[in-house]
Amino acid sequence: MEQGTGCGRARPTPTTAPEPVRVPEQTRGDQTPERVRGEHTHGEPRAPHAPVRRHSVRGQILDALRTALVEGHLVPGEVYSAPALGARFGVSATPVREAMQQLAVEGAVEVVPNRGFRVSRRGPRELAELAEVRALIEVPVMLRLARTVPPARWRALRPLAEAAATAAAVGDRAGYAECDRAFHGAVLSLGGNEQLVAVAAELHRRSQWPSVNDPAVRRADLLADAAEHTALLDALISQDLAVVQSLVREHLGGAGG
Repeated sequence: MEQGTGCGRARPTPTTAPEPVRVPEQTRGDQTPERVRGEHTHGEPRAPHAPVRRHSVRGQILDALRTALVEGHLVPGEVYSAPALGARFGVSATPVREAMQQLAVEGAVEVVPNRGFRVSRRGPRELAELAEVRALIEVPVMLRLARTVPPARWRALRPLAEAAATAAAVGDRAGYAECDRAFHGAVLSLGGNEQLVAVAAELHRRSQWPSVNDPAVRRADLLADAAEHTALLDALISQDLAVVQSLVREHLGGAGG
């Protein structure tokens, strides 16, 4: 049985089999994990805050790896092998490899023949380019929606903004990333263009992966980013187009994006 997070997506609650797949724990103290030949142990991802249950093992692994990427537990430039990660997930290398191949399509990792997958290095220029493209999509849509969507529809999105603020308050970077995507997706979906929403969501996800020189995002940064959701809703309700445009551009370049 699943319960909602307020972010437009259900988080799992404990159920019966299958057993949840967890991101592997980092070594603690004098504990040494069993080595797998060819494994790179640097920066192995830690367990997410809650186990993930999906209909397929591949889906579980993909969700866990995406969380590890957002939280910085998969280090840009490092190579991770599917067998090594599979051993820690308690699954075969096949679903890990399939999940990694999906991440390669999304640009999060690069295939390294006979070794595994390297986490892509992203610099300030790529992040700026992503923000620019997202602004080209989201700013005109939100300005159009500000003129046509009734205030009650905007007020109905406040729970999503509050859920993002809750995640930010506890420094939950992965949780905040999910809530941030849900908020933007809900806003853009009011325009009725499903293809635009899908393209914007993919760009949004890519913008949330840490860059090679990205320090850990502070809770204060996430809180400031989350506050912009509420400010944006206020501007949309009042149809203050200048503030809407300014807030969206500023938000897209922020800590959570």
